Amino acid sequence: MANASTTQERLKVMLVTGMSGAGITTALKALQDLGYEAVDNVPLSLIGNLVLPSQQTLPEIHLRKPIAIGIDSRNREFGVENFISQLDSLKAHQDLDVKLLFLECSDEELLRRYMETRARHPLAKDRPLADGIKHERRLMGSLLERAELIIDSTVLSVADFKLQMRERFGTEHSSDLFITIMSFGFKHGLPRVADLVFDVRFLKNPYYDPDLRNLTGMDQPVRDYVATDDGFDPFFNNLKNLIAPLLPRYIKEGKSYLTIAVGCTGGHHRSVFTASKLEAWLQSEGQMVQLTHRDIQTS
Repeated sequence: MANASTTQERLKVMLVTGMSGAGITTALKALQDLGYEAVDNVPLSLIGNLVLPSQQTLPEIHLRKPIAIGIDSRNREFGVENFISQLDSLKAHQDLDVKLLFLECSDEELLRRYMETRARHPLAKDRPLADGIKHERRLMGSLLERAELIIDSTVLSVADFKLQMRERFGTEHSSDLFITIMSFGFKHGLPRVADLVFDVRFLKNPYYDPDLRNLTGMDQPVRDYVATDDGFDPFFNNLKNLIAPLLPRYIKEGKSYLTIAVGCTGGHHRSVFTASKLEAWLQSEGQMVQLTHRDIQTS
């Protein structure tokens, strides 16, 4: 006799955590709009009762809507070891499909958001704000490593954040691969969340042309300038030949999300143009793609 987990769809449980100020509340609201039951700031000791009430029969469990639970350092019971213990316990249950979503954000952007809103950081009540953020990052490191799903909200507006949530979690086609293309500048640091990183600093640099310096890779004069580099076409053709066979293999291995980062020195010109070209090609191949330029506004 087949067990229930093989004959019925398992209850989807999304645990949402991450850095305070990175968008946990916004993510829960977006998931609620997508049909999830959303509950925020739940004590760790109550999670099991919330997803598997003891009086609930097995068929009733599978008739429930998917549930999203926000858990972070605001919770007085919060502790990473306790969280991981609860996570492992839920994942071991054959009737639950449990995923951990971690919301990431740069320290600089978190600092700006807290200073702008004047909100109190949960770990900075008796210390400077910057110290509270750094302490939380050290605290959350183990959860970041355990997360199957990671979204970096550093450069995302609220609208873009909600769009990414809809694109990632609003489809029933679990076999599809959602691809994020990100341009960035090496002088601002490598992206925290990147599966593949490509360096285009070998291309001639529009920065040294006074007429192009204040433009970006979104502007046609810069695009034309980079495209005329005799190394660009061979590189881009090789890049496509490298990526194309990887995509079906990623899907076969169960990978749902792929982040491809393209970097130049400042993140204004060469990487922006190349990332845009990569997005256009992947879309022409029928892939689900989102393009973001991390450092295009930085100095």
